[in-house]
Amino acid sequence: MPFWSLPAELATAVAALAALLDPRSAWRLGPLLAGHFAARGRRTVTAWLRGAGLGTGPGQGWQPWYVFLGTLADAARSLAGALLALVLERVAPGRPRGGWVVRCALDDTPTRRYGPRVQGAGVHRDPAPGPAGGKHLYGHVWVTLALLAVHPRWGTIALPLRALLYIRKATLATLPADRRLRFRTKHELAVELLEELAAWGRVLGFRAELVADGAYAARSVLRAAERLGIKVVSRLRRDAALRSLPVHTGGRGRPRKYGAERLSLAKRAGQRRGWTRVPCVLYGRQTIKRCKVFQATWEPAGGAILVVLTKEDDGSWRAFFTTDLAKSAAEVLGAVAERGAIEQCFHSLKEVLGAGQQQLRDLRRNVGAFHFNLWACTLVEWWAWNRPDRALVDRRASPWDRADRRPSHADKRKALRAETLAENIRQLPSAARASRKVRRLVQHLAAIAP
Repeated sequence: MPFWSLPAELATAVAALAALLDPRSAWRLGPLLAGHFAARGRRTVTAWLRGAGLGTGPGQGWQPWYVFLGTLADAARSLAGALLALVLERVAPGRPRGGWVVRCALDDTPTRRYGPRVQGAGVHRDPAPGPAGGKHLYGHVWVTLALLAVHPRWGTIALPLRALLYIRKATLATLPADRRLRFRTKHELAVELLEELAAWGRVLGFRAELVADGAYAARSVLRAAERLGIKVVSRLRRDAALRSLPVHTGGRGRPRKYGAERLSLAKRAGQRRGWTRVPCVLYGRQTIKRCKVFQATWEPAGGAILVVLTKEDDGSWRAFFTTDLAKSAAEVLGAVAERGAIEQCFHSLKEVLGAGQQQLRDLRRNVGAFHFNLWACTLVEWWAWNRPDRALVDRRASPWDRADRRPSHADKRKALRAETLAENIRQLPSAARASRKVRRLVQHLAAIAP
């Protein structure tokens, strides 16, 4: 049995998710999550089990818990959909069905691994090389979908839901026969995530909008988004082959889909006329950007797009686009700025939760463990959403810190761990008979729990 249990509110939410699993192993989800929050040091699966006191009693073992992680990989899609419904009830209560727009972010991130027998691991480009300047790393790459939720005080927060493992074609040949998969590019994985998002939208009654990195502004992804009714906002290549809007002459034959005139982004950005000053909110701050906005047609998008050029203070320019022609320049730039929340989420997943440190070799268990980290991150944010800042972090212990800085994910996780510890101590039979000095000591230990 575990040493401690989750708070009642979080335990209820976890129980709702566990109902989608096999009843023979569903009970393991809550204790494993409690161990995940209590783990210290390197965040291996063994550390999770030690944190909750699992697998150490007579007649118990750790192997069933590793098997359980593999079952999470099989149920990842249904669990992610249930978690999305749970989160939307918390972050956007009372929204009408049908006309509701839910914004999500899509990007990929690597997790560094070690050892030649880690299934699915290979050599990939390192997007954030360290001081050594290495351009590549050995590990897994995850194409990840996250909900972008706007908190009234903390701004935009990315809540990860679902991920698909990208495996290079050369690495697939090294997998065992029972783990052999069909090679799929990152764009094909992104299309699968969009199909899942659209399916969730039909069930929950919302329209999806996607904010993606420029690497996913590709024909296959944009055409799939158009087919599924998902509007896309992303960065536009400087050499994009844009054309003007078609001119309908009313003649015989099918109307033109693309204009006859070629448009050059570089020439448009180099012209001094046509720039306007657009007030917008970026990264939680009111600012003014110099913009040039126009419509064009682009073959990868399958038709017309809205292009937004921005001029920076150093004279450089950037290009963004959206397939939603009704958007304004301020809305496009605001959506692009919100995409940075998924980068912060990836940092928390690796630095705070230790994603990739689980020391697993089996492919399915690696997939299950990574999703477990995603859902643990989202559940912490869900638990902290309606709590005041002072209940999550006490800046008096850090006088050098800014009092108005929003609580980090590590602060929220620590607050949840402290509340869990305090609640479990209060449930002890002797807690009511303890002296005031002992109770104050227990409260202090709960507050400083690492």
